[in-house]
Amino acid sequence: MKTTLRLLPLLLLSPTATALAADDLTTTVAALDQAVFDSFNHCQDPAQLEKHASYFDPAVEFYHDTGGVTWSREAMLENTRKHACGHYTRELVEGSLQVFPIKDFGAIAQGSHRFCDTASGKCEGLADFTMLWHLHDGQWTLTRVLSYGHRAAAAAGHP
Repeated sequence: MKTTLRLLPLLLLSPTATALAADDLTTTVAALDQAVFDSFNHCQDPAQLEKHASYFDPAVEFYHDTGGVTWSREAMLENTRKHACGHYTRELVEGSLQVFPIKDFGAIAQGSHRFCDTASGKCEGLADFTMLWHLHDGQWTLTRVLSYGHRAAAAAGHP
């Protein structure tokens, strides 16, 4: 009985410790999401494209429902150079990011994002994403990216 009473405070703290760790992970992944897409949004600058590339594992798999699959960072970057840089930017839909830990690996990030035409400034594209972040030797990198459900954003009240 005495052992159980001594362990009770630790047992009561466990859910709190887990919640704090989840909050820290969410904060970390949200900051990574912001950084990777800040560099994406400025990728017409070669230095920003290089910075954008640094967030991806060399063997990243990128699955895009309308663009197909790329199997490497270089192939993904070539598509980014050709189709995105200087043409449109990405915004995270506020409140849509969800983060889930993966034991001994990293995290899954899910959410929705808007795409805005650079020339017009109109944000008419919407899609969902799932990204797999790997933490290795203190460095976070993206190993798998899924961008899907591309659709026109509603004129008003889009998510």
